Amino acid sequence: MTSGNATRSPRPPRLVYSLLEGRALLEAALLPALLPLLAAAPRGDGHPVLLVPGFTASDATMVGLRTFLRSRGYHVETWGLGRNTGFKLKFTQALEQKVRYMHHRHGRKVSVVGWSLGGVYGFYTAHNAPECIRTVISLGSPMRFSAEHFKTPLLVRAVYRYFAHPMGPVAHLAHVRAKVLRAPPPVPSTCVYSMTDGVVPPEAARIETDVGQHENIWVPGSHLGLGFNAAVMWVVADRLSQPDSDWRPFEMDGRVGALYDRVSNLVIGAA
Repeated sequence: MTSGNATRSPRPPRLVYSLLEGRALLEAALLPALLPLLAAAPRGDGHPVLLVPGFTASDATMVGLRTFLRSRGYHVETWGLGRNTGFKLKFTQALEQKVRYMHHRHGRKVSVVGWSLGGVYGFYTAHNAPECIRTVISLGSPMRFSAEHFKTPLLVRAVYRYFAHPMGPVAHLAHVRAKVLRAPPPVPSTCVYSMTDGVVPPEAARIETDVGQHENIWVPGSHLGLGFNAAVMWVVADRLSQPDSDWRPFEMDGRVGALYDRVSNLVIGAA
């Protein structure tokens, strides 16, 4: 389901959601049982897809999405830059170069899927190299945090200070290159978010927009489990399967779609 504008200012996620982030292990454990359902997910046309891991994570965390998308017929690569240690200039430049190289080598536009901070990198690259990118998808990414309205969990700030910068993530968000992230890029884009995310609150994981080819899609689940979440995999497969020049908003059909819309309205309305 596509949400409306994210009008509320980002605030830290509820403590109970943060404490329950361990449910990501359950989401990963349930994935094998849901594979028969995922086998019916839309297949792709073989175009290249680049996966970008989240903060403090490496390519190894993308194994679930990588395996699934390859089974859907895509040429899948991960960023290959080691551990993601923050929103840094060296990573933004290297990722843009990789996207341009993949575009040149395959002769086709590249889709970029980023988890958490990886989605920030994906959207930033789409702003800088739109001619090379087919679509960009973020998974629980902090798209609406800014230096002026910065509220994140204490643990997240502490980890960022340790791995990335002594001033925390505000040091990178205040940089001029982060300002382009306040609006969707000039390519089809999707923000996938969870109302029970214990790391990035839903208000921060969506981009406000009433125009253009952008959408915000709700899924159930934790932040740490998004890369192994069956609902996320279905959404990503559906978005990537669209023809290059025929983007349409996400919509589920039939009884499953009706149930999804009903649950979405209840969850989002109660938040």
